[in-house]
Amino acid sequence: MVDFAIRGDVAPGFDTVAEIFERNFTEDIEVGASFCAVVNGVTVVDLWGGYCDQDCTVPWESDTLVNVYSTTKGIAASVIATLVEQGLLDYEEPVANHWPEFRAGEGGLTVGQFLSHQSGVCGLRETVTIEDLYNWDDMTRRIAAEIPHWEPGTAAGYHAILWGFLAGELALRVTGKTLGTLLMERVAGPLDADFYIGLPEAEHGRVADLIGPNRARVLPDSAAAQPVKVPPLFTFALQNPTIRPYRDACSSAWRVAEIAAANGHGNARAIARIYGALAQGGGSSEDVQVMRPETIERMTRQQWGMVDDLVLGRPMRRGCGVNLNTAEQYGPNPMAFGHSGAGGSIGFADPPRRLGVGYAMNQMQPGIEADTRGSRLVRAVIDCIG
Repeated sequence: MVDFAIRGDVAPGFDTVAEIFERNFTEDIEVGASFCAVVNGVTVVDLWGGYCDQDCTVPWESDTLVNVYSTTKGIAASVIATLVEQGLLDYEEPVANHWPEFRAGEGGLTVGQFLSHQSGVCGLRETVTIEDLYNWDDMTRRIAAEIPHWEPGTAAGYHAILWGFLAGELALRVTGKTLGTLLMERVAGPLDADFYIGLPEAEHGRVADLIGPNRARVLPDSAAAQPVKVPPLFTFALQNPTIRPYRDACSSAWRVAEIAAANGHGNARAIARIYGALAQGGGSSEDVQVMRPETIERMTRQQWGMVDDLVLGRPMRRGCGVNLNTAEQYGPNPMAFGHSGAGGSIGFADPPRRLGVGYAMNQMQPGIEADTRGSRLVRAVIDCIG
């Protein structure tokens, strides 16, 4: 039997979280993971354990990083919010003010609509390869020329991969810097959060390998269920290209690229530290202020809500790059916001509880939203807070 060696600390009153974290390994499909919760700027849960590889030979350490897929989007959105605070962008202004070549922006699409998946450019009709994603100039040229799949601003559909190019190009045009650089300068660096969009090669040695859902040592019940029927646009948004967890998302080329929709690398501690600051109005317990409370309010103001997403086929509530709590994904508080990633990773803030949470793992579960492992941990933390 594999010894998953759970390590870390929990504050008094949070022992239940540690028990559930361990059960995710012994009773579920967990291979390697980290989970962290910050309340009032204080870390109350910081756990990690398991292994970085499917063969369970490389232990998951305190500083292990992993690709968290779309959990990256919420972190990137916080960077964009700092540009809004500085006056370089405005959520209510037309995208065309900064990217006139962007065809979908010709009718007055706002930056807020653009960031909340309303542009209509959820995916390209022309075939895209993994290698294409590494050519920024060519991808943004193709995106700018794309005919929208719907009239921009009249509907929303998840821009699974292309959102990173949209947000990244906007940031590049108003600052001359990439989103990965801005993340280090404005959010992750000041908060001492170990999170990257564009991972330096020197850090690759501490990255855990992603394990696809089909390689789980114990298949979850959901794997045996009938395939879910998805809308036609799902193929454009999530399968052009198909990103294979082990072969593509574990390559050096993927790790060094900057794809702010899908290839952020970090751990639960980093994610919770960022969202913990946002839950406190933009500041940390070390008196580091990355943005003002009113900026967070603008970022989380609903841009689209409770109408079926044309890509995902279910109702979503969205702010400017962050998801607003729907179906209690981030606990019972409707004011919670964040983003989840394919396979199960989670990052969110619950401002009334002054709570920031991060969960990162390498064994993926089917689907693109948080799975039962993360959901159990979230419920446990909230129950402990009361």
